[in-house]
Amino acid sequence: MYDVYGLGNALVDMEFTIDDQFLSRHSIPKGHMTLVDEDKIDALVGDLLKHQPEKMSGGSAANTLIAVQAFGAKTFYSCKVAEDDTGSYFLTDLSEAGVVINANAVARSGKSGHCLVLITPDAERSMNTFLGVSNDLSTGELDEAALARSSYFYVEGYLSSSPGSKHAAVTGRQIAEDNGVKTAVSLSDPSMVEFFREPLTEILGNGVDHLFCNEEEALAWAGTDRLEIAINELKDVAAHLNITLGAKGSLVVDSSSQTLVPGRVVKAVDTTGAGDMYAGGCLYGWVAGMSPEQAAGLGNHAAAELVQTLGARLRQLDAYQQTLARFVSSGTS
Repeated sequence: MYDVYGLGNALVDMEFTIDDQFLSRHSIPKGHMTLVDEDKIDALVGDLLKHQPEKMSGGSAANTLIAVQAFGAKTFYSCKVAEDDTGSYFLTDLSEAGVVINANAVARSGKSGHCLVLITPDAERSMNTFLGVSNDLSTGELDEAALARSSYFYVEGYLSSSPGSKHAAVTGRQIAEDNGVKTAVSLSDPSMVEFFREPLTEILGNGVDHLFCNEEEALAWAGTDRLEIAINELKDVAAHLNITLGAKGSLVVDSSSQTLVPGRVVKAVDTTGAGDMYAGGCLYGWVAGMSPEQAAGLGNHAAAELVQTLGARLRQLDAYQQTLARFVSSGTS
């Protein structure tokens, strides 16, 4: 029924271009995601009133699912929003993209989650996330029938930050395993590895089919500064690894081989969502019958397209098909 079933937070991204002094003034860790409460997010917004934000529905797994759908696959997304303008915006945006959403996504109370994405002149993004009712994501939002009839189950590592959402991810993985559905997990952010290692390990269980991470997350997982050591440790938790290396490309690793798939050198203006886009390219490539290296090539190509613009998604849905066509015509597929 579905090529990829995703589980993740439902957030609306608000992107602001700021300077490093803003980060220092608010003690915001540069380049990382920080979970904040409602008072903190309100204080940050209050200090950004003179800035005009770019607004877009987001959340790591949601960005990936939109990419998979827009490239040409069929997707389902389980999430939770409140009955407010932010939640309505999120659901409408995903529905217009063609992503099917769980029927009980709307909670009766609370506030929908949103994320302030702060972009400095060096194109680095620092995120401050208020989860809102996404923090209450649970097994109740899983659609077992849809998941059982999917090819891949995709989970964002951010779900490790909440006991309920972690339990939903673990339950989803178990349903996937029982029905022969392949599970792919993203470590999502170094802060998840540092502060939520135990619940992340529970999500991974006895091992998953695919794991996405960047070099910093891989090194943090293994507590080392040597990537080869990190790779050996990560092999214990996933049969297949995709490790992004920025402009250098990405590594495709399995039990018997390791391949560097070259990236594209471009002028980056915003790295927000690059990892999400990469995962979307890979997942689409796999369901489309590409080899692991070809799928990683599409992921590299699509991420390079994305970082040349502001935001975690390409602005127009047809831009994904244009990106796919350019990749195919390049002969690297």
